[in-house]
Amino acid sequence: MEENKDPQINIELDQEIAEGTYSNLAIINHSVSEFIVDFINIMPGVPKAKVKSRIILTPQHAKRLTKALLDNVRKFEQAHGEIKDYEQPPIPMNFGGTTGEA
Repeated sequence: MEENKDPQINIELDQEIAEGTYSNLAIINHSVSEFIVDFINIMPGVPKAKVKSRIILTPQHAKRLTKALLDNVRKFEQAHGEIKDYEQPPIPMNFGGTTGEA
């Protein structure tokens, strides 16, 4: 009997997660054992924004994610042209409390 060298993982994606969450700002922090990525949606003219999603990664997984993102950006730019990186003014951040409330 031949052993399967590429075991498959069944991944379930429920409807709510499949719809996604829009983010136009990510804030990344790290400790010795983890990377924390907060995804935020900032609306023009609105003085308060909430963290919409927080992802916590091991350092190894953060590095693999970085490589995967770089590879996908490279493929996107090959197909669609260079992604322009427009300078934006710095956004003053004020994280209040543990839930982001002041």
